[in-house]
Amino acid sequence: MPAPIEDYALLSDCRTAALVSKDGSVDWLCLPRFDSASVFGALLGEPTHGCWSLRPSAGEARVTRRYLPDTFILVSRWETPDGVAEVHEFLSIDEEQTHLVRRVVGVSGAVDMDTELRLHFDYARALPWVRQIGTETEPALWATAGPDAVVVRGARFQASDHAHVGAFTIAQGEIRDLVLSWFPSSEPVPEPLDVERAIAGTRSWWQGWASGIRHEGEHRDAVTRSLLALRALTHRDTGGIVAAATTSLPEDFGGSRNWDYRYVWLRDAALTLEVLITHGFLLEAEHWRRWLLRAVAGEPQEVQIMYGIAGERDLPERELASFPGYGGAAPVRIGNGAVSQYQADVIGEVLVALEAARLAGLEETEFSWPLQRALIERVIAGAGQPDNGIWEIRGVPRWFTHSRAMMWAALDRGVRAVREHGLAGDADRWADMRDGLRAEIEERGVHPDGYFVQHYDTDEVDASLLVLPQVGFCAADDERMLRTVARMEQTLLRDGLLLRYRASTGVDGLPGDEHPFLACGFWLVEQYAASGRAADAEALMDRLCALASDVGLLSEEFDVDAHRQAGNTPQALSHLALVRAADALAGHPGRAADRH
Repeated sequence: MPAPIEDYALLSDCRTAALVSKDGSVDWLCLPRFDSASVFGALLGEPTHGCWSLRPSAGEARVTRRYLPDTFILVSRWETPDGVAEVHEFLSIDEEQTHLVRRVVGVSGAVDMDTELRLHFDYARALPWVRQIGTETEPALWATAGPDAVVVRGARFQASDHAHVGAFTIAQGEIRDLVLSWFPSSEPVPEPLDVERAIAGTRSWWQGWASGIRHEGEHRDAVTRSLLALRALTHRDTGGIVAAATTSLPEDFGGSRNWDYRYVWLRDAALTLEVLITHGFLLEAEHWRRWLLRAVAGEPQEVQIMYGIAGERDLPERELASFPGYGGAAPVRIGNGAVSQYQADVIGEVLVALEAARLAGLEETEFSWPLQRALIERVIAGAGQPDNGIWEIRGVPRWFTHSRAMMWAALDRGVRAVREHGLAGDADRWADMRDGLRAEIEERGVHPDGYFVQHYDTDEVDASLLVLPQVGFCAADDERMLRTVARMEQTLLRDGLLLRYRASTGVDGLPGDEHPFLACGFWLVEQYAASGRAADAEALMDRLCALASDVGLLSEEFDVDAHRQAGNTPQALSHLALVRAADALAGHPGRAADRH
């Protein structure tokens, strides 16, 4: 059984990510990109599916972990009866190639360390050829399968079945560097990494980025770590922002609600962009806008809701028989079938984010505004269709109130761009369409009891309705919103945490159940703060922040019965919603929520 999800710490070089357990095992690493095939995949099975453990030999060793301030350099401090050692590990961020560095530092006494390397390429479907290529004083292990190759330096490994094992003793004041370097198998083995330079460069890069964070108010540590997590999920070459670093971590333990989140959802990326802009990162906004221009090139009707990291369109969903799944939760999927869905809210999120960039001072280019006009036309063309909604239901498409409100927001931002910023466009036609959508929502999306409904054919509510005041469709203290929140509190709270919707209604077309959705909880904090329920907002915020891991990371959901994180991790939507909630508590909402 893999470690609990909250026991995994993230390492990132903003091209890919590794997950390291408290036990010192790298159980997830895809090379060279977030969405590449795994080299270490024990997260979705067993050690035989690929992992690299490094820990003291003593079974009674005690570990505590932390990141070096404002970085993703993980420090695991191991205390044993014979001494203390630390493992400093990171993905080097200033190199062209990918290097996973695991530096062992002797703090006191002498600590015996064991390491076991199990390489299993291509989602555990290819055992590599392995051979020793180093010397007695500078050991190196080379492995290759298909297009990929790695070299591991710093420890002498001996073959043991399909694993390679090593042992050494680290004394006070000593340092030993273990480094795994990835390279294309058709190219020569790279030169050894200058680890001192890599540590200094990686630390400087992360801390330099974090020094630009602007935040006033409480929860600064959580906000900083969340913004760093969002940067860690942003590809530094393409600008694509992945939704999470993993695939198929279950929303329902032992069930089939397992999805691949290693791609760029326009919605999640746009929401991430908004919080980055709010906290001073306009350069990232410009980088992502360039990615968007490349990704959605073509006819407006061909716009997808998600793309690959470099803008790839072909993301077919497949099931992998090579993995049994996290804790037996099968199937394990790569790709995502939602790529072909119609989700009517997505363009609204994009246009809201691009308006935020415009208001922050990012100038329109000869291509950026024509792109937005084309997206508005796509909204108009799809206005007569039900959709799959923000939660990507696999049941019957519906007239989701949140989706219709986000279409309203898309048109509203287009009208404002013309009338307030002097850009060219048919504002009158867009305004007529916008006002018609508002009238429709107010007629069909409001229950006779005065609350907004999930979709036009139900009396259920949905946590996505909390977004309506965020985008200015109505005020947070609008009587309809207050009644909607009251209805959520009656039907969607599980031990005080908010579900997305009631899965028992069958609206999503999937078997099984799910757990409270962390981003929705933070949306509720924002709603409480904006509607005068400050004490409730603070109490819920404190509880949600306490659900983060020991290194400050959040997954998608939280199992209140087993008290454990659930779903893919770290989840961009959870972290960006945390930042927005903290801003709301500080009196600085990130969206134009006062325009309604």
